[in-house]
Amino acid sequence: MAGKQGKAGTEVVGALERLLASSYTLYLKTHNFHWNVTGPMFQTLHLMFETQYNELALAVDLIAERIRALGVPAPGTYREFAALSSIKESKGVPSATQMIRELVAGQEAVARTARSVFPLVEKVNDEPSADLLTQRMQLHEKNAWMLRSLLG
Repeated sequence: MAGKQGKAGTEVVGALERLLASSYTLYLKTHNFHWNVTGPMFQTLHLMFETQYNELALAVDLIAERIRALGVPAPGTYREFAALSSIKESKGVPSATQMIRELVAGQEAVARTARSVFPLVEKVNDEPSADLLTQRMQLHEKNAWMLRSLLG
């Protein structure tokens, strides 16, 4: 599609690459927090983070495969992801509460990134990408809500 749809198709691929990079960075951050969380909410957070990083592992595969279906190699290196991602890495090991805050911000950022792609996919009638984006937004908004509920 990217080649056939010109600039609009290229913009869709670029936006999906940013979604992939942000999703992968959130995956890595969530997995890191799963390994390193401590405190009275350990069990709850350890399991919640595991569920969320498993969801993200599946998501990055779907997003990368959509990019490939559009005829473009998917980015797949830390360098590419760091340049494309809207999510920044954490320094050190934050407290459990700070982990939750960072993951809420990350979930919201990925949902915003997915939402920003919609006008582009609508312009080129790319229904498969629109469907993928809808699924991603639903999941990230739900995860942000669930994490926020732990903050009181």
